[in-house]
Amino acid sequence: MKKYILKKLLTALPVLIGITVIDFLLMNLAGSPLSMMSGPRVTEAAKALKAEQLGLDQPLVIQYFQWLGQLLQGNLGYSYKSYQPVAEIIGSHLGPTLLLTSTALIVGLLIAVPAGIYSAVHRYQRRDYAVVTASFLGSSIPGFFLSLLLIYVFTVRLKWLPSFGMSTAGTGGDAWDVLQHLAMPALVLALSIAGNNIRYIRSAMLEILSMDYLRTARSKGIGRRLVINKHALRNALLPIITVIGMEIPVLFGGSIIIEQIFSWPGLGLITMNAITGRDYPVIMGVSLLSAVVVLAANLITDILYALADPTIKY
Repeated sequence: MKKYILKKLLTALPVLIGITVIDFLLMNLAGSPLSMMSGPRVTEAAKALKAEQLGLDQPLVIQYFQWLGQLLQGNLGYSYKSYQPVAEIIGSHLGPTLLLTSTALIVGLLIAVPAGIYSAVHRYQRRDYAVVTASFLGSSIPGFFLSLLLIYVFTVRLKWLPSFGMSTAGTGGDAWDVLQHLAMPALVLALSIAGNNIRYIRSAMLEILSMDYLRTARSKGIGRRLVINKHALRNALLPIITVIGMEIPVLFGGSIIIEQIFSWPGLGLITMNAITGRDYPVIMGVSLLSAVVVLAANLITDILYALADPTIKY
């Protein structure tokens, strides 16, 4: 296992470099940060001086290798707008994003796994059709629409939950206050995760439940709950783990819109501000972090394979 993990990490390095090259090229094709300085009082000399200060007067290849050299030294650069270190900006906003995404993932799986098993056990019955229909609704309703609907119901009409920020202004932001602010954005992401995963879990369970060894276990008088939860679920874990591993990077990226709607102070908020302001160092820092999350999710998925099925050889 140690050799396998080391091999995967060494393989991830050229992948990361390739991702940074593509991101850097696409980012520069979108336009220069100097275009944001345009105005009647901004002279061409001022633009040229700013380009020299930021290193934007160099060829694109030189700019990339300068950025890569700083990265290898542990420096992600400085924001063009706030002049703060990019690592410090990302670090200050990473916690809220991790809180939101991890809560949504846990809640989504707590909904999806029991619902998928329940649907498979009661296949082709009304209860099965109801669960599958609910999963289609959860996966098909756009996140921004569901967010606005929840805000209208729980904030505007019922006045139960706040819809702005991570804590109430002027308060210490205790756990209950943060939980109230977290409820709606986490629920929106969780319902999307549940909707996407219920059908996969149902399909995996249906395939396992039709196996001969489960029929043998039932014929020996083993209880139905034990057959489903111990024998069937464990063998259905491999496709479930695959889906969960794919959800982590999707969830990490999909939270950007939700964070914007609820003004959640996470990476999504600074990413949108960096894109609109063409703040290249911040965009590259967030892109690099997203790539690391994707590769880490793939590695964790492969490790969980071995834990779920010890017969897998690496």
